[in-house]
Amino acid sequence: MSIRLNFRWFSSVASVVGAITIGTFSSVTSPAKAAETVVVRKGILQSSISVADLRELAKTGKVPDRLQAYANLLSDAQRSQIYGALRAKIPLNVVGLSNLLNTGIGTAILTDLTTVIPRRDGAGVEALRSALVLGANAPEGLSVLSFIESYPSSRVVVDLDRAFAVLGNLNAGFWQTQRFMAAIAPQLAATKPAFNPPFDPTQPGPNSVRVLKLDLNDSARNRRIPVDVYWSRAATADKPTIVFSHGLGSVRTDLRYLAEHLASYGYVVAALEHPGSNETNTNAAIAGKSRLLAPQEFLDRPKDISFVLDELAKLNKTDDNLQGKIAIDRSMIIGYSFGGATALSVAGAELQLTKLKQRCQGDLIGFSLGEGIQCAAAGLPAERYQLRDVRIKRAIVMNPTTSLLFGETGLSAIQIPTLIVASSADKTTPALVEQIASFPKIPSPKWLVGFVGGTHLSVKDPSTTLDQVSRPSTVITGDELVGDQAASIRNYIKAISLAMAAQLTDEAEKYAIFLTPEYAQFASTNAIPVRLITEIPPETNAVVQTFIQGNK
Repeated sequence: MSIRLNFRWFSSVASVVGAITIGTFSSVTSPAKAAETVVVRKGILQSSISVADLRELAKTGKVPDRLQAYANLLSDAQRSQIYGALRAKIPLNVVGLSNLLNTGIGTAILTDLTTVIPRRDGAGVEALRSALVLGANAPEGLSVLSFIESYPSSRVVVDLDRAFAVLGNLNAGFWQTQRFMAAIAPQLAATKPAFNPPFDPTQPGPNSVRVLKLDLNDSARNRRIPVDVYWSRAATADKPTIVFSHGLGSVRTDLRYLAEHLASYGYVVAALEHPGSNETNTNAAIAGKSRLLAPQEFLDRPKDISFVLDELAKLNKTDDNLQGKIAIDRSMIIGYSFGGATALSVAGAELQLTKLKQRCQGDLIGFSLGEGIQCAAAGLPAERYQLRDVRIKRAIVMNPTTSLLFGETGLSAIQIPTLIVASSADKTTPALVEQIASFPKIPSPKWLVGFVGGTHLSVKDPSTTLDQVSRPSTVITGDELVGDQAASIRNYIKAISLAMAAQLTDEAEKYAIFLTPEYAQFASTNAIPVRLITEIPPETNAVVQTFIQGNK
């Protein structure tokens, strides 16, 4: 999932579905029977509520007298959840929503939700699908009320106890991460050390950056791969080539600020675009013209990296500006989100899909977006895949998806130094589930960086997160820390990326200080503390293992 949240239509659906599960609380044809009444069951009690009363509650925030006795049965938190759900309105592409709900994952989620909105006729899945698509076509977008008014029955029956249970399980990994952070809070407390770095690695290097745009074509796989090559006159084969892999539904400029920073220090940086999982492909999927994510993409993405390295090797022999300056056999990969899984694959992690295929046939309602994305790999025919590229000598992996793809031992096959980045408030790839729990499986040397309060999009270039300001806060998405608020995070990413790359040069010792816990604390702010470890401490690992066992 970066799930640039142009995969945003999936996340919006999931969050609104979550709202609808607490649900009480144009060109598309309307249903023959639109619901006028919501029948709410709580335990042995049952009450009928008119849609008109719900509209009054959503508009005024005041419980109508007719609903007061029922409202008294709920806690303050539950009343707040219902009111928030009633007011949530999310614009969605109707075609994209329809396409999603007709996938295997969409049908599985709808099946889970039929336990919340039961029907005696067994048509629950189709009724939910119809109401969601028709509700999304309402002028205000999809909301609880537009869903109810589009439901193909004169009444909607809601099991409120089951609804709250489902809501509490939405994005379980994110909530597990928050409980984990609370459990280790005393170990996070630390004062700033008396630390005086020899220079500031967050400042730009002395060299002017240029960008060479390539339009490559891998004819063997019928894949057109655009690449932006960032370089400066200081580029030299003594420094490793650095390759960037973006997230799902995203673009090669995801980390432009980082590419420019590294290039200003004389590194050659190649930011490529994966054609089967970039923004163009996602937009085509929304329009019903392609699949959102084909299983083969889990194999093609690592192969894209290898293909680009092959092409850069040719460029090293022929380009007037870069000839003799590109060090292919000492390369470093930086991957973000879904690109993090790609980076781990070329670093040597083995795809192990047996348990993934079993898990993805079960209840999906508690999955994060990152887990849901990994389920697409269930369509691959084999159980194991090894996609390592031996030219990759170091890896930086930011907010990756790891929980299902690599099985029990796949990450132990990594044979190069690896740095993992995790953000405690990441709703898309929750830190505990996707990064922290898997970190012990990665062989040393390794580093785990944690941004306390950071979110999934915090590491991205500000130019790619401008749409986050107006996004609603939901269980699945929203509340992203981006732009100026995340400046300290991006600065730290600049420093550690520069330091990791330098470990493949004669300047390794000079930059090693920036890969220490002391520098992480120095780089911390009151708003966003930073932590760096090379092993999970025993007392913290006990908490990790407790969560892992409870999640099996």
